[in-house]
Amino acid sequence: MERRRPVFPEFTSALSRTEAALVLGYFPVHIVLLPRLLGLLYARGAIDILWANVLLYGFGFGYMLAAAFRFLRRDFDPLADRPLLVAGQVCTGYLAMLACNILAGLLIARLTDGAENVNNDALVELAEYSYGPMKAALVYLGPLTEEMLFRAGLFGTLRHKNRVAAYAVSMLAFSVYHVWGYALDDPGYWIFLLQYLPAGWLLARCYERTNSIWGSVFFHMLTNYMALELFSAAMRAA
Repeated sequence: MERRRPVFPEFTSALSRTEAALVLGYFPVHIVLLPRLLGLLYARGAIDILWANVLLYGFGFGYMLAAAFRFLRRDFDPLADRPLLVAGQVCTGYLAMLACNILAGLLIARLTDGAENVNNDALVELAEYSYGPMKAALVYLGPLTEEMLFRAGLFGTLRHKNRVAAYAVSMLAFSVYHVWGYALDDPGYWIFLLQYLPAGWLLARCYERTNSIWGSVFFHMLTNYMALELFSAAMRAA
């Protein structure tokens, strides 16, 4: 019997030109300008690191809703039309990410004598300090902000021109975004690109296959939630 391959909807998700300009134009704000402003407030004692993260992603969340509300509304239709497809892609993508994380962790440990991801450790420590606000930033605010930037903005815009370039650019940009702050001080930290490249690929794949940015948003939310819970449980047990 011939095995049938799953049928995925045609990829039609796309920001309008105005929406794309607004979303992509937020990159320097999110990566440079807003962190510097929040850093100044932190240096003056006005906020702590925890609330700097909450404000960073909270502002991004609000900006994306204002800048691309119509796109987010349009992309909700494929989610409503094929909820089982979206749920299946989110769940299978998450399981694949777990496997990739294990393999990447083993490879990094072998190459670096057991180096640990400082970014993950810092986020978990902040969650231990104040779980509610950090959960809000990581699970609810951050995923929408990052998926709009890296998947809807970069991947979605390039996907309609060159599929290979869309995957390559969005994966690399997503990975560099998560490690560059630490790698500037310690070049050896670039090795952790290996940990984020599979995530960038799987999130873009979920977006493409579900034809809805909400697919990758929910995938990202699930990943962050489970990671936060697992790391927090491990730290409490230690």
